[in-house]
Amino acid sequence: MATGTEPQSYSSAQKVLHWLITLLVLMMAPIGFYMVERGEKTNFDALTNTLYTNHKTFGFLFLMLVALRIVIRSRRGVPAPVSTLSPFERLASEAVHKGLYALMVLVPLLGWAGVSAFPARGILFGLSLPPIMPVNASLAKFLLQLHGYAAVAMLVLIAAHFAGAMMHRFIKKDGVMRRMMPGA
Repeated sequence: MATGTEPQSYSSAQKVLHWLITLLVLMMAPIGFYMVERGEKTNFDALTNTLYTNHKTFGFLFLMLVALRIVIRSRRGVPAPVSTLSPFERLASEAVHKGLYALMVLVPLLGWAGVSAFPARGILFGLSLPPIMPVNASLAKFLLQLHGYAAVAMLVLIAAHFAGAMMHRFIKKDGVMRRMMPGA
């Protein structure tokens, strides 16, 4: 954090990025699982290829938004934990947030590495992602399998994050959730 003091709330940019990234996850996760299942059943028909192309494109956008979020977070900082948090809640909150940030970087990087090794780097508008791994079919299969497992782990942490937010909103009513709400 550049200022040396903790902000009282999240910035508008932090809130916008939080909710954009949330929307991308809510869109990409079910499409990701569906496209893999569909690909196995249809041997990659045109719709399946379109789903994969969109997933890769939005996955790259996701990674860029997460990188921007990390830069803003490191420069601006985050509000201090509210005083109503128990020591366990502070530990759990910190662990979930650190895990989410790690997985928000790891999941798209594993996907990118996997499609680089496949190779299937094409995204929307006739563009291609630059390769970050050598072409290797068995490596591609392994990386994309890890990508799927990491995505499931991220969804588990998102569920824990959501449960914590709901606890603060409806049980503790301590204003924690309000700090990330637009307009608050």
